[in-house]
Amino acid sequence: MENKSHALAAGIFLLLVSALLVALAVWLTRDSTEYRVFEISSREGVTGLQPQAGVRYKGVPVGRVTAIGLDPEVSGHVLVRIAVTDNAPITPSTFASLGFQGVTGLAFIQLNDTGESREVLASDAAHPARIPMRPGMFSRLSDQGANLLTQMDEASQRVNLLLAEQNRKALMDAVANMGQAAASINQLTQRADRVLVEDASETLKSMKATSERLSQSADAVRTSADAFKGMSARMNAPGGTLDKISQSTDTLVPRLNRAAEETVRTVRQVGRVADTVSENPQSLILGRGAAAPGPGEAGFVAPGSR
Repeated sequence: MENKSHALAAGIFLLLVSALLVALAVWLTRDSTEYRVFEISSREGVTGLQPQAGVRYKGVPVGRVTAIGLDPEVSGHVLVRIAVTDNAPITPSTFASLGFQGVTGLAFIQLNDTGESREVLASDAAHPARIPMRPGMFSRLSDQGANLLTQMDEASQRVNLLLAEQNRKALMDAVANMGQAAASINQLTQRADRVLVEDASETLKSMKATSERLSQSADAVRTSADAFKGMSARMNAPGGTLDKISQSTDTLVPRLNRAAEETVRTVRQVGRVADTVSENPQSLILGRGAAAPGPGEAGFVAPGSR
């Protein structure tokens, strides 16, 4: 009986400890964050998306996926329910897309906003608001895959047509013609180089000859300048040409003054002769006659008494 009581006590103690551990685990893992519930209806597939997958707003974790199923309201659509924290700015202009984590293939919900509205989108668990789903990068690639394949097929056909036998021959002929043209251009270039070198040599020779002529002209000009300088020194030296001209001028000026005075006297005499002839023309034939007595001389008669 004692062994049974000990076993019973040990079993009860084990049950109590297990219950405490479960309660502690529940308490430690409890989530006190308040979430808002939204729904996303997508006509695209959600391959790789699982419940409890992350929800990100512009790359920031804001919630998780709570359920995935078919949309009862829109046939053929997938309905995804998400729980988002209260601080996530979900507005009527918010939209969702499917993102993938690296190369693992695990998907998550990526939320973004066009910025057209700042009003908070109201939602509750009973009537969750719906967020529109837009195609992601892989969805767009999938939609355009057929077009890409068609374009690749057309490109391959054009390449095959380009590489046909006659086109290859024409291409090789064109390459050969280009080689010949390049050789011709090379020859023309070499000839042009030779011509340019010869012209440059002739030009240098002409410039050298011109430089020599200019040097000779400069020497002649220098010689003329030296001669002019010597002549100017001789002319300005004492007893030189300018000094002699100055002395001759000093001697000539008094002579010119005397000649001018004699000329004036002669002109005066000629004037008096002209006056006499004008008053007594017969004097040219009979002569001047006796001069009239002057004042104080015998026979002088004052002009007023006649």
